[in-house]
Amino acid sequence: MPPTPTLLALIPIAYLLGAIPFGLLVGLAKGIDIRKSGSGNIGATNVGRLLGKKFFLLVFLLDALKGFAPMLAAGFIIRANETPTLDLLWLAIGFAAIAGHMFSIFLHFKGGKGVATTGGVLLGLWPYFTLPAILGTVVLFLTLKLTRYMSVASITAALIFPLAFLLIGLTQHWDPLGRRLPLLIFSLLVAALIIYKHRTNLARLKAGTESKL
Repeated sequence: MPPTPTLLALIPIAYLLGAIPFGLLVGLAKGIDIRKSGSGNIGATNVGRLLGKKFFLLVFLLDALKGFAPMLAAGFIIRANETPTLDLLWLAIGFAAIAGHMFSIFLHFKGGKGVATTGGVLLGLWPYFTLPAILGTVVLFLTLKLTRYMSVASITAALIFPLAFLLIGLTQHWDPLGRRLPLLIFSLLVAALIIYKHRTNLARLKAGTESKL
């Protein structure tokens, strides 16, 4: 079967997978509607505040897999037929998964802040995003350990990722300002989306009312 129709079919599948609110489901399984507790967010951070570290890690992993799984599936199709058009479809699949998490059809187009799902998407786009994503993940957890603010860690990792992709791409001759320019644009777009979704956290940080993890 030609790769393009398969990849096009993966876009809505990735959105629906991304839209599954694992944080909410885990909370409900433990008897808590996390939309009405803590920060009200459905992401791993709020789950961790309410239920503890192991549930933070569980939801973070599940949310990451929502992004990683469709990207991995697309990668197997694309590697044997790589073209600029297919690369763009690969990015579209990743963006659909992130959009599903941030604007879930199951939650009236509300959702989480997309950090874990974005991380899964980036790790799944081998090799161009995988190495920068690993670096961004290390930065995220180091910043979290130092500050205990998940919002600060997430924003820092989002800012680091496009720069890491550009620098690694230049050293690895990936042509990030030429053929791989769409990947650089995508990295900037998802970083901007994550920072935008944290705008209320930035206001609380400025006011000194942001909660630590």
